Amino acid sequence: MSIASLGRAARTTVSGLPPGFWWLWTSTLVNRTGAFVLTFLSLYLTQELGYSAWYAGLVIALHGLGGVAGSPLGGMLTDRWGRRPTMISMHLAGGACAAALAVVSSAWGIAVVVLLMGVAMQAVRPAISAMIADMVPESELRRAYALNYWALNLGFAVAALGGGAAIFLGYRTLFVADAVATALCAVIVFMRLGETRPAARVDSAGDRVEEERVTVLDVLKDAPFRTLVLLNLLVCLIFTAPWVGLPLTMAGEGLSADSYGMVIAVNGVVIVALQLLVNRITDKRSPAALLTVSSLLFAVGTGATALAGTPLVFAATVVVWTLGEMVHVPTNAAATARLSPEHARGRYQGVMGMSWAVAGFVAPILAGWVVDGPGSDVLWMGCAVVGAVAAAGYSLLLRRALAETGGPVEPSATRTVEVAKAAEVTAVNDKETEQGAAPVGG
Repeated sequence: MSIASLGRAARTTVSGLPPGFWWLWTSTLVNRTGAFVLTFLSLYLTQELGYSAWYAGLVIALHGLGGVAGSPLGGMLTDRWGRRPTMISMHLAGGACAAALAVVSSAWGIAVVVLLMGVAMQAVRPAISAMIADMVPESELRRAYALNYWALNLGFAVAALGGGAAIFLGYRTLFVADAVATALCAVIVFMRLGETRPAARVDSAGDRVEEERVTVLDVLKDAPFRTLVLLNLLVCLIFTAPWVGLPLTMAGEGLSADSYGMVIAVNGVVIVALQLLVNRITDKRSPAALLTVSSLLFAVGTGATALAGTPLVFAATVVVWTLGEMVHVPTNAAATARLSPEHARGRYQGVMGMSWAVAGFVAPILAGWVVDGPGSDVLWMGCAVVGAVAAAGYSLLLRRALAETGGPVEPSATRTVEVAKAAEVTAVNDKETEQGAAPVGG
């Protein structure tokens, strides 16, 4: 494929999406570009403050535990309070927590701040996902989620490189930079994005139709969506396992920490370099088929780790499961949006986000236990089996449910009005910025 054809493919991939989406995309990029806390927290706790590795692991696990609570909380706020205020408040809360880590040094204080940061960081995600579903036509959802995921990984790569280069400034300086970047996200949302929550439906007489109240338990009673969440949890477990199991496995093979750093860096490089191309190839494909293929890629990539012995082979396994990640994440997000009622999009995204948070808390503990006990080969073979089970589940249990919601649909009248209003706000903001006036909020 020539450079010109690659350029045309890239232009096609990013074209046709509303201006509001690109402001949201920009906020994601800014947020992740300044994401220094989690990247360097374990080093800060052990090298700067002198805490044990056990304590550092516990604190990071608390961040995941906060996410388990934050995801459904964010989903509820997204539906009841609105997408925009939820994002603004949670970004500000996350920024405040990052700033607090620059001054708090006690063991209990750090633990509480990191737990609250986990709540805030995870609570904002249902609002982002719901706003994308509000703004983007259903036929383009998977592409929009893929682009947002690309921004997330591009920002993370910049943060890892920039933070490593700027570490001489001190960990606390990086945490303050994280706080500033997160607060800037709130400013972008406040100044450039309008509320997109669908307006209440009205009957023929013009009276408001009260929507049935949806709780987390109600969401879990939705059989197709419950199946999607459980299968995603399986995939999340095998996606998270390498981040603990891989360095331990490579160390067992006598390889250095530098080798692991180069191997795991392949994950970010592949996503940044190939996400747009993968999105182009998978566009308009069956959601169930894509989720099946991504699960098999996870199964093959993680399972093959048991056979690896050199950095090059380990890197090859990372490439395989990274391709699975690139297909799975946007497809799963789009499937969640398609199975969600308009008035409960936040809660559905919150429950789905909870599966990621649970895996982020459970998988590191489970992977470490398996490597210390039965051994790393058992971990990787177990991941392969779990991936195969998830692939079978997507193919056999969700093909019909996702096919019924997979095609383009006409938006409802209320949704059209709300999106038009949000687009109008964005257009006014853009025009006033060009004229030098202060941007207005939605």
